[in-house]
Amino acid sequence: MGAAVAGLGLLGGASAAAPDDATVRVRTVEALREAIATAKPGRRIRIAPGTYTGGLAFADVRGAQGRPVVLEAEDPAQPPVLRGGTNGIQLTDAAHVELRSLVFEGATGNGLNVDDGGTPETPTHHVVLRDLVVRDVGPDGNCDGIKLSGLVDFRVENCTVERWGRGGSAVDLVGCRRGTIEGCVFRHTEGASDGSGVQAKGASRDVTIRRNRFEHAGSRAVNAGGSTGLAYFRPPLAAWTGPRYEAKDLVVEGNTFVGSQTPVAFVGVDGAVFRFNTVYLPGRWALRILQETRVEGFVPSRGGEVTANVFAFRADRWSEGGVNVSPGTEPASFRFARNVWWCVDAPARTQGLVRLPTAETDGTYGKDPGFRDAAAGDLRVRRDGPAAHAGAEALR
Repeated sequence: MGAAVAGLGLLGGASAAAPDDATVRVRTVEALREAIATAKPGRRIRIAPGTYTGGLAFADVRGAQGRPVVLEAEDPAQPPVLRGGTNGIQLTDAAHVELRSLVFEGATGNGLNVDDGGTPETPTHHVVLRDLVVRDVGPDGNCDGIKLSGLVDFRVENCTVERWGRGGSAVDLVGCRRGTIEGCVFRHTEGASDGSGVQAKGASRDVTIRRNRFEHAGSRAVNAGGSTGLAYFRPPLAAWTGPRYEAKDLVVEGNTFVGSQTPVAFVGVDGAVFRFNTVYLPGRWALRILQETRVEGFVPSRGGEVTANVFAFRADRWSEGGVNVSPGTEPASFRFARNVWWCVDAPARTQGLVRLPTAETDGTYGKDPGFRDAAAGDLRVRRDGPAAHAGAEALR
């Protein structure tokens, strides 16, 4: 059909005038480039099924409140695949943009990159990533499935990220604020990643990581904080008047973790909550308390709350009482309450194997939480059992 206009939109690679808020349908990468580059508030770009060449980059794609620019599959049952490129798509200095039901695969850098263009005074904002699949990124080096730098007011929902770079993250946040990552699946091959599932660092704050599933998602499934080059903090460190931190006020709740060396590492963080999570057979620890940015003015890792989680572990894959603490941190500032601890291969030894930096309130030790079918990956617990008050299903 070439340049013909079908309904409100385009088919093929030629251009045609359309209202700003029209639904534009594309079926070639050339038409896709043009549709994104010329998008105005309210524009909905629907991509036909097929495979498209990745490596697309766009600056200043901007919708408006209530009138976002939407990039989505024409048929969610047959999502288009953006294959290859350094990044599948890179959006810089964007606002009110939504990506829905797309597949990114085989990028050599990051599957999807959204950033502020290195100008933290004008962050990218109001971005929604929903029902995306990102897979087979890298495979070596610090290559991320989804890389977000300098975003505020964002959501990552119902996405699946599989097999990102060995040293990277499924979702990497640098200097991001007021965001939610919810209902996603982060899956890697056991032992194949030294990175993380979700990482929030570089002065990220007020981020919630909720109701996701992490399967062998790197060495640290959630890296709450991290190690950021000093030039990459948002806002720039020179503008700070208060204590400095890698991350602040993070909430990790209602998630399920399978494998990884540890489900969560608190790294240079100034307050974070880990609650109502289910942790099954971690490789070494229930948690880590670390300090990697050792520069004057940065707070020691502090203020963690670990409550109402289910931790199921093996004695032969358990180190340091389940908690690894590095110098330069404040482990005494961490609080533990109402967690359920179960050593699956030696239940009677459970309490002796768990050594926390502060005394726990109302902990449960050595009682089988009653997983429905752990062998099949179903880690829901009986609602009439000893773990009814804890774990992912208990989050309300």
